[in-house]
Amino acid sequence: MGKQFGNLAKVSGIVFFRLSPYEQKAFGGIFKEGIPNTIRRFQSNVFYVVPPFMLTYLVLSWAKEKNHALSRKNPKDYENDT
Repeated sequence: MGKQFGNLAKVSGIVFFRLSPYEQKAFGGIFKEGIPNTIRRFQSNVFYVVPPFMLTYLVLSWAKEKNHALSRKNPKDYENDT
């Protein structure tokens, strides 16, 4: 008969890589490569991400406490009111 659909033309100098989704393993190598790679990537980036977040949290908590302290009324200003 004729050629199959994927092989209708002969092209030289160009390489095509095709992989059907039915030929792949959805979770292939997840325990051997996936989880250790995720842990390694997390450990390598945690020191770049966590310090700015911690600094931001500390500055915001300090600012909220300072704002609350400055917003309070001074009870000594109202001691002699009748």
